[in-house]
Formats: sequence, structure tokens, C-alpha cells
Amino acid sequence: MEETVKEEAKHLANHMARNASFVVLALAIIISGYLSYLKVANAEAVCVEASVFDCGTVLNSFYSEIRGVPIAWLGLAVNIIAVALLLLEPRVPILQRYGVALIFGLILFAFLFSVYLVYVQAALIKSYCPWCLTHEALITILFGLCAWRLSQWELA
Repeated sequence: MEETVKEEAKHLANHMARNASFVVLALAIIISGYLSYLKVANAEAVCVEASVFDCGTVLNSFYSEIRGVPIAWLGLAVNIIAVALLLLEPRVPILQRYGVALIFGLILFAFLFSVYLVYVQAALIKSYCPWCLTHEALITILFGLCAWRLSQWELA
């Protein structure tokens, strides 16, 4: 009986972490969607222009693209792929078995890239974009949720 209660609590906690991931990803999609729109429309960001904050400098820097592809588009794509994997996880047999690890791997890559982007803003550009920092913070939260889910994951 006690083992069943522990399993139910573990299942509930995993479900809550998965649902929290959806919330974090929804916010991340809004931000990366906005940043992607700015690139497509060649528009200026609504930004706090004070002290070290300068969205224009960050969003139009050499580091804002990889081989002509805006980083904002890559962030949006990763966020959408993560949502798709989370949605399919309970429905697709291979994702039922390995989805937690696959999602963790994707978000680990996004997290490490986010750390690099914070470094770029701090050390190379010497300006910060609050939109970018917010997205990077959301990816950090998502990384924590995914790491926790991975720590609870058992390969059946």
C-alpha cells in the first residue's frame, strides 16, 4: 500500500512538472515569437533604454544570427519542438519510453546556448536585451524542470 502511494505521488509530481513546462514554454514562445517578428518586420523592439540595456544593439549584432538565420527563429523552433514532444510524450510509444530523456537533451542544448548568449551580451556586446534575458531565464527554469523529470525517470 505504501509503495502505491509513493508511485502515485511520483506520478503526480511528474505530471505537475510537465504541466509547468507547458506554461514556461508558452511564455518562451510568446517572447521568441516577438523577437522573430522583429527580425521579419525589421522593426525596433519595445525596450528599456537605460544604462546597459539596449535591445537594438543586441538584436542587430553580429551574434544575432548564425549563417544568416536569426537566433530568435532558432529559439522559437526549439520551443515549438519541445511543446510538440511534450504533447506527444504520452501518446507515442517511443516517446512514452524515451521522451523524458529526449526533451532533456533538447533543453540541455538550449540551456547551454542560453548561457553562451548571456556571455555574449555581457562580455562581447556589453549591452543587454531584457527580452533575450527573459527568454534565457525561462529556458533556465525549463532546464530545471526537465532535469528534475530526468532524475525521476525510470527506463522500464
